[in-house]
Amino acid sequence: MRILIVEDEVRLSEAISEILKSEKYDVDVVHNGEEGLDYGLSDIYDCIILDVMLPGIDGFTILKELRKEKISTPILMLTAKDEISNKVEGLDFGADDYMTKPFDIEELLARIRSITRRQGQVYINNIEFEDLKLDLSNYNISTAEKSINLTAKEFEIMKLLMSNVNIVVTKDELISKIWGYDSDAEDNNVEVYISFLRKKLKFIKSKVSIVTLRKLGYKLEYAG
Repeated sequence: MRILIVEDEVRLSEAISEILKSEKYDVDVVHNGEEGLDYGLSDIYDCIILDVMLPGIDGFTILKELRKEKISTPILMLTAKDEISNKVEGLDFGADDYMTKPFDIEELLARIRSITRRQGQVYINNIEFEDLKLDLSNYNISTAEKSINLTAKEFEIMKLLMSNVNIVVTKDELISKIWGYDSDAEDNNVEVYISFLRKKLKFIKSKVSIVTLRKLGYKLEYAG
């Protein structure tokens, strides 16, 4: 899961980032409104932590622009003001939740889990597709016959494909979600990891294959 933090207090944003990374989230951090809006519009994030008071564009304006552009990413607003009117305003604009600084980090983590859970199916222990099972706790992928461990990027790619079995996942989407919005990764990086995954699927004797759709991307197909 990739989270965007838009917070101008550098020490606070870095502290939140380190904690989220320790919880196995991928995290991007920006410190002003212009970058926050630009990153948010990329629509690659599973959650956005958005401060209200920002240099440049304020958090409420970012929120309104994202919702105007049909970006449905869950947004948790942060503010130093403990005023009901601010909370109501944020929720009316389309925020999913609201926290007042300072806050307890365990509560922040709980609220992130809560608002991301609302977005769709939650996979507690594993994801399954036909004869494949992807264990979310240990990067292991298996069939009834064999299993093998995946590297971190192999795991993230496979998780994305197995979570979107009826959807073509483009190379651009893989690069942005797996390598990051500002990454220098290119198409050949994706192709190399897809090749690795195909070999591992063959090793565990899965009837699922990763199919390339020319000029579109990749999807899973079952040949059972």
